[in-house]
Amino acid sequence: MDKNHPKNNKNVNIVATCESCPIHQRTLAKPVHFSGVGVHSGKSVNLTIKPAPTNFGINFRRIDLPTSPLIKAIFSRVVDTSLATVIGEGGCIVSTIEHLMACFAGLMIDNAICEVDNYEPPIMDGSAGEFTRAISEAGIVRQNAPRMYFVVQSPIELVGEDKSVHLYPSRERRLTSTIKFSHSAIGEQTFSLILSEDNFVRQISSARTFGFLKEVEYMQFFGLAQGGSLENSVVIDENGVINEGGLRHPDEFVRHKILDAIGDFSLLGMPILGHLVLYKSGHNFNHEFLKTFFDQKSAWETASLNALDMSELPEADQASVII
Repeated sequence: MDKNHPKNNKNVNIVATCESCPIHQRTLAKPVHFSGVGVHSGKSVNLTIKPAPTNFGINFRRIDLPTSPLIKAIFSRVVDTSLATVIGEGGCIVSTIEHLMACFAGLMIDNAICEVDNYEPPIMDGSAGEFTRAISEAGIVRQNAPRMYFVVQSPIELVGEDKSVHLYPSRERRLTSTIKFSHSAIGEQTFSLILSEDNFVRQISSARTFGFLKEVEYMQFFGLAQGGSLENSVVIDENGVINEGGLRHPDEFVRHKILDAIGDFSLLGMPILGHLVLYKSGHNFNHEFLKTFFDQKSAWETASLNALDMSELPEADQASVII
């Protein structure tokens, strides 16, 4: 078995709480509003998230532009993944959507409309925590339509020189991620959890984006990360984390990578019933895997939980195979 497999990593943290996946689609009970700055643009932006009807999906509306164009948050609308996940259509883009998309996926919200008056949602504190709290307080309602899942029938993999994504059949929705950095403040970290609403809220939603001070200064010199600060990201210099309050979790770095991955994989348009295992993957490689996923249609089927025989799927320990 490969030494990088989570079962062989002594630093792995397994969250074993399991909750049932929703059978019906869900949306917000009422609108919620946020204000802040875009992390790359540094410009002020307002975001209002509104309930949406069944089978609408997650859509972004640019209310600052003529005709208020609508862009569906789905794999086929991704136009850039170099620094963040960017969707676009007809010359209109919305950038850095991964934290908000992770919030929707983590809270198992299928339908919503996100109205923004700039090209980036507000970065807030660099995590999905503020989005998650506000939407949870507003309430989430069940809708009268079945929630469909991509049910993994056989393994799918994408392997690069030093990174990989594997997807295995499982009767659980589980995500395992390993990151590896040479900096001693991060090192190698692995985290694995069942993708339940409670686990997302408690274990993942508050994990902040992070970067190295030299890279942040370099990006800001070239006009990027203009809204980045110690208020919305974890920053690391040669000596370690420079944020006054330190980390929210000892392994906040890998937890944030899981948050990003949840957002990226939600662009499939439906949740995956299977076990995703990521090794050193990021936005670009995650997106490449989505292409691989759709190229291997024989490896999965779509089904509602009412129509699915869960006994035909392997249990969690059987899904954790060699990577």
